[in-house]
Amino acid sequence: MARLPASPEKIIASYGPHLNYAPREGYPGRDEPDDSVKTHCCFCGMQCGIQLLVKNNKVVGFEPWMEFPFNQGRLCPKGVERYMQDNHPDRLMEPLQRVEGEGFKPIGWDAALDKVTSEIKRIQTAYGPNAFSILSGVSLTNEKSYLMGKFARVAVKTANLDYNGRLCMVSAGAGNKKAFGLDRTSNNYTDLEHAEVIIVTGANVSETFPTLTYWLWRARDNGAKLIVVDPRVIPLARTADIHLPVKPGTDSALYGAMLKYLADHDMLDHDFIDHHTTGFDATIAAVQDYTLEWAEAVTGIEKEKIQQAAELWGRAKTSFLLHARGIEHHSKGVENVLGCINLVLATGRIGRPYCGYGTITGQGNGQGGREHGHKCDQLPGNRDITNPADRQYIAGVWGIPEPELPGKGLTAWELIEAIHRGEVKGLLSICFNPLVSLPNNNYVREALEKLEFYVCIDFFLSETARHADIVLAGSLHEEEEGTVTTAEGRVVRIRRAVTPPGNARADTDIIQALAARLGAGDKFNFADSEAIFNELRIASKGGTADYYGITYKKIEDNMGIFWPCPSEDHPGTPRLWEDKKFATADGKAHFNPVQFREPSEVTDAEYPVVLTTGRVVSQYLSGTQTRRIGKLVDQIPEPLLEIHPELAQRYNIRQRETVRVTTRRGTADFPANIVETIRKDTVFIPYHWPGRKSANQLTIGTLDPVSKIPEFKVCACRLEPLGVFTKPGEIPAFGSI
Repeated sequence: MARLPASPEKIIASYGPHLNYAPREGYPGRDEPDDSVKTHCCFCGMQCGIQLLVKNNKVVGFEPWMEFPFNQGRLCPKGVERYMQDNHPDRLMEPLQRVEGEGFKPIGWDAALDKVTSEIKRIQTAYGPNAFSILSGVSLTNEKSYLMGKFARVAVKTANLDYNGRLCMVSAGAGNKKAFGLDRTSNNYTDLEHAEVIIVTGANVSETFPTLTYWLWRARDNGAKLIVVDPRVIPLARTADIHLPVKPGTDSALYGAMLKYLADHDMLDHDFIDHHTTGFDATIAAVQDYTLEWAEAVTGIEKEKIQQAAELWGRAKTSFLLHARGIEHHSKGVENVLGCINLVLATGRIGRPYCGYGTITGQGNGQGGREHGHKCDQLPGNRDITNPADRQYIAGVWGIPEPELPGKGLTAWELIEAIHRGEVKGLLSICFNPLVSLPNNNYVREALEKLEFYVCIDFFLSETARHADIVLAGSLHEEEEGTVTTAEGRVVRIRRAVTPPGNARADTDIIQALAARLGAGDKFNFADSEAIFNELRIASKGGTADYYGITYKKIEDNMGIFWPCPSEDHPGTPRLWEDKKFATADGKAHFNPVQFREPSEVTDAEYPVVLTTGRVVSQYLSGTQTRRIGKLVDQIPEPLLEIHPELAQRYNIRQRETVRVTTRRGTADFPANIVETIRKDTVFIPYHWPGRKSANQLTIGTLDPVSKIPEFKVCACRLEPLGVFTKPGEIPAFGSI
């Protein structure tokens, strides 16, 4: 994304044909909109401010929201086009029921809700309460995330609730809690502007978080040195001072070698280490043998580059380290995160201006959605569901006896395995498309087919929803009031711009109606989203993610409030740890020893090539929304197999030739895109597409032992050119279905 000029007129002009906008003095060719609603983009964790233009209860365009402090009017290609889904012909307008031999047929709301309720009761009576499970998602608002956690535990009374953040943020969350006792980026992103050195690892910022790139540009304009760690020469790496092309699955070896170099050359903040941390000696001992030569052999990065990166980081006065899924989607994702944190703690650059560490949140509410209770091991306020005091407090807020509060359940992937074992018989999902987003999706499809009953709440008929018995037509981001929490930790307002079309309903209304039918109506009698948020505030009070002092009015008056915010007179906390009092039991930050270990699957003679996956600029997650927006599809219409010229030559693969990619999970066919911007031993496939185009036919379901995140980012594959060439958008006439 090119740097946008500062003036509103030039910003508007720079969007060109993508911008459905005209000056406020008149809208030639169409009527004046009825309203302009300040809200936020529905996609990634940046949650950029945007103004939606409304006419006749339809979103018809947008204007930049220049005053919102993070993006200041800038939007990426997805943000520019995000309003286009509102009036899409695929929009679900009423509940649907699967009729054998006939497909989906409309069904009335009362009949649909009665059917869902009776099936939940039937399954739980026959097999026990945990035989019915729930999968939720973190593109939901904070209010709906909270509601789903309460609904599962109070109305459905199941322990088996998890969410699609299990595929995103959980390794970062676990690492943050181990090191700091709290799970949030330490600073707001404006602190990047004056950092002397910035490390970006496992985060293709320019394509997946383009508006964040602006703050990196500002830092570069001020002389900052940029280190990018990625197996591909991603756009951000093209102008980086140092690019470290790490072999997928070897990240912790790189961080360990850098830490040893810092210690060997005394580039440490001894005062910070001695007074504000624990565990340093054991952490250094764990990497004592991690020489630069060893790291070069393991990671494939020249030792001179590793040394240069360590010296830049060690000698800086201010710095920032950012990471995303590239280091987290591993069976050792938590260890990778802790390896990064160890570099930050060793140099003491946290808790002061222009020094920080953070996880770039992938999903729209990936931060807030992982704080308030629709994880299998979590209660609101980022409380621990196994902690007796936390359980007692939340049971009191919810008005139930503590013994009735279910315990820790299964994670998302473990639920799929439990379905295969026959332990889970029913499923309700919302804001989750596991048939595209989970690994080894042929295995996932088989699980869906084994369910006795499956109900899906969605606004489009996703690939997963096509397997449902009942589909409940839910709401878009802009069809309900609420809040989300940005990747910075800033709680912002989502404003309703329109109401759900046709006979569709707001998600909140659907969940409350089901709760009432399940006999818990007195616990779900919320008049509006603000009432839910006010209960969330109480539920989070005293937790590590404390929202108690945040109100809708306070958010409105300040364009967002950073948590923790423990009281209504508290201003919020844009920068954590300035008092050097961490949220751990001893008040200190904790080093954690990390020793390198191989990924769960390594290359061999049968599968000699490394496969990694990721995102592209015009698509979002499972593509349920973005694959329905024409201009985004035109920009990148299909997944391509990125392969280095030398590797392509070894297999006699030519540009746009269809290549069969095979792993131990399955086979899929992709057109080749021969590029020099990838390691010679690695191929890359983006994962936003379903069916025969799905990269997740190939990926592995091995989990991190702590976070239970799947290892999307590395597995072993083999390649076979098929001698067939396709034009952009064509589908090969063979391959997995």
